[in-house]
Amino acid sequence: MKKQYLSAPLPFVGQKRMFAREFIKVLKQYPEDTVFVDLFGGSGLLSHITKCQKPDATVIYNDFDGYQNRLQHIPQTNHLLADLRKMVEAEGIPKHSCIRGELRDRIFARLEQEEHEVGYIDFITISSGLMFSMKYKMSIPEMKKEALYNNLRKSDYPICEDYLEGITVVSCDYKEVFARYKDVPNVVFLVDPPYLSTDVGTYNMYWRLSDYLDVLTILAGHRFVYFTSNKSSIIELCEWMGRNPTVGNPFRNCHKVEFNATVNYSSHYTDMMLFTDAA
Repeated sequence: MKKQYLSAPLPFVGQKRMFAREFIKVLKQYPEDTVFVDLFGGSGLLSHITKCQKPDATVIYNDFDGYQNRLQHIPQTNHLLADLRKMVEAEGIPKHSCIRGELRDRIFARLEQEEHEVGYIDFITISSGLMFSMKYKMSIPEMKKEALYNNLRKSDYPICEDYLEGITVVSCDYKEVFARYKDVPNVVFLVDPPYLSTDVGTYNMYWRLSDYLDVLTILAGHRFVYFTSNKSSIIELCEWMGRNPTVGNPFRNCHKVEFNATVNYSSHYTDMMLFTDAA
């Protein structure tokens, strides 16, 4: 039997691991011939869980951020992490302690060697092991501006070859994916756009307020599971909906599940999942 993950196998900003079990409950109301389209696929966790729960359903995963490529490089990433781990352990650096001086220089030299000789670094995974609080950086120059810490995990990341098994993977603008499937019978859209007022530096897109609001226009008249947070700009949202009165309120008859989330000691927000009835 295919292993079901309740969290993404590699780090990713905004993965829906806190909603995994509630999301499974929502999926149970849909028939097996449903077509699920994950418009903002991210880590693929929603698509993965959907395929595990509904093995006969069609699941479309829009991998706009290249997560599949990261999964394919797990062996290489594990090898690099093992080298970094040996360097840190040899110097006796305790967990969560700052990495300074000559060791810091040697770590960056090893990263530069990897980039030069191999040509690929999973910066999100590597920086998650060398920085705090999801402070991901996407290049060596960006990482050099930050303090380094020993947050390296003790074990390798699992080789999850079946994580996306049976799932149709595409990689394009969500509007193209929506246009392709909006008239398909029994379609349900999984909609998890980047949150407003959050760092979207790791996403392969420039995400403006208007882009966020445009997503709402695709919800009307379709079944969906939609994710947002209380950090959205509600006043601007209402003003935009006032200029687009035909959209109405797509959440009027939705059910809602909330989770309180903590980024660090001073930053908290509420994650939300809204969903329509299956029938």
